[in-house]
Amino acid sequence: MMLKTNTILRFCFVIGSLLWGLTACAGEPLPPAPTLAPTPTTAPPTGRGAGGVLRILFWQAPTILNPHLASSQKDWAPARVTYEPLASFDKDGNLIPILAAEIPSLQNGGVAPDGKSVTWKLRSDVKWSDGMPFSAADVEFTYDFIANHAVNGATTFTNYQGIESVKAQDDLTVRIDFQAVNPAWAVPFVGVQGMIIPRHVFEPYNGANAADAPANLLPVGTGPYRVVRFKAEEVLFLGNTLVETNKIIYEPNPYFREPDKPYFSRIELKGGGTVNEAARAVLQAGDVDYAANLQINFQEQPGLASGSKGQLLAPFGAFVERILLNRTDPNRETADGERSSLQFPHPFFSDLRVRQAFAHAIDRAAIASLYGPTGQPATNILVSPPPFESPNTANQYPFDLAKAARLLDEAGWRDTNRDSIRDNGMIRQAGEPLITLRVLMQTAASPIRQQTQEIIKGTLNSIQVDVQLTFFDSITFFSSDPAITNTRHHFYADLEMYSTGNRSPDPGAYMRTWICSEIAQKANSWKGLNKERWCDPAYDALYQASTTEIDPARRRRLFIEMNDKLIADGVVIPLVRQADISGVSNTLVGVDLSPWDADLWNIKDWKRSTP
Repeated sequence: MMLKTNTILRFCFVIGSLLWGLTACAGEPLPPAPTLAPTPTTAPPTGRGAGGVLRILFWQAPTILNPHLASSQKDWAPARVTYEPLASFDKDGNLIPILAAEIPSLQNGGVAPDGKSVTWKLRSDVKWSDGMPFSAADVEFTYDFIANHAVNGATTFTNYQGIESVKAQDDLTVRIDFQAVNPAWAVPFVGVQGMIIPRHVFEPYNGANAADAPANLLPVGTGPYRVVRFKAEEVLFLGNTLVETNKIIYEPNPYFREPDKPYFSRIELKGGGTVNEAARAVLQAGDVDYAANLQINFQEQPGLASGSKGQLLAPFGAFVERILLNRTDPNRETADGERSSLQFPHPFFSDLRVRQAFAHAIDRAAIASLYGPTGQPATNILVSPPPFESPNTANQYPFDLAKAARLLDEAGWRDTNRDSIRDNGMIRQAGEPLITLRVLMQTAASPIRQQTQEIIKGTLNSIQVDVQLTFFDSITFFSSDPAITNTRHHFYADLEMYSTGNRSPDPGAYMRTWICSEIAQKANSWKGLNKERWCDPAYDALYQASTTEIDPARRRRLFIEMNDKLIADGVVIPLVRQADISGVSNTLVGVDLSPWDADLWNIKDWKRSTP
């Protein structure tokens, strides 16, 4: 049944809000992305292959190039060189077509008036890098792959929730039907988690054998470059940290639809090393043209930001470094060996007063100072686009050690045996063991994160909380392999720290993270997004309401209420809103970072400037 006219108008409005940076919601445009230095604008020579070798460094080494089995930017970005989505959002929140011939709308008939389906028209000049034609059947297959539970949990599935079916209408038309009115119709197949994979390559691996597909490392894509080699190089010990290194070699896709692109004849992407080495390579030595994720300590490394060979780009995106509090006991096991199980609640994080005490004991200003101009203290986990950032949390958990200590006292955690560590001696029942406030905090290896850990340890120690620190190389910590236990997914610690955020101007998929059915556990091979193992039916109800709410103002309020509930209940402690820092050679032009896609999303337009 068709919606009433005023409902259709509201749906038009929410579509407009999504496509034009959500400015209709707030009455103001997105602020321009700040940078520490602009990219060069010298006009380079033109022509495919004219630029020679492009050298890229990801100090967090990529391990897989299947975007739907990957779980972090270190893998999505290298995959984005070869794979493309139907469309993507630029840095200003504008939706631009890539494999689509046009952006669907009510006016062109792409968006159904009832808001329950969207039809995409595809470009007719696209081929895969093996010469096979691209078609709507590939889009349909990509959804089948993502939604196939036998694939063992595609990591991008949250962006495809609420889909009833994806059907190829003809070779160049694909229709997506939703289970209900969907205000976020421009999320599936869009941006970094919307890359299309080829049916003719992956169809034999659309099941439990998905991890065995050769194309996971040697992809066949529609993008400007194709991978010709993915090889492990060596394993290094940097201090006590084990670092694996690898190299990915790309060459131009001979079937790419733009005849004068791509510009470079070869890309050499090196993976592995340290963040400071990566910064020096691009900014000072000039050994690298582009280096990603340069979260360096500007207090200790001021010279890195002023190198003569390269410049820093630092637009603020949607990512927030945060502390997750485990609601389950990482030190107990079930009969079948599962740790951090829902069977065993955490011995002290089950108490709101304890969680509040930890939030008050975090010195965000000191942590943000490590980042210099590329970090801002954060009090929300949803920070972008601006209309969605809550105004309600700014003074909720100020740094206040005295208040933190009082909250722990009120919760019954005092130093009863005078060993300088709080315990539950005053509240335990007869025969119960003494429990002390000892926590294990884990994160990925990087200098700035280890310095952050030390700041947190110092303030918690001052209120008689014992803190043990551990960290793992990024390949291990961010791995989606369920057999690897030292990951953020298993979360066999009391606290863990990393950065993430919404990857689309529409935050629906991101806020789904904390619903009850997303709890990471053995039953879902730890693929669930809810690492804290927190469950609140009231939050679930807010999220479910957001999935069908077409009034943009009401939908925005739902997301803000979800954010506020997460902060108030101490589910997660925001630390710093991070700039997306990259190092760019002074000779490289065309780099145009977007917070809504991977770093390398527009690599077809990158060129070398003339001397």
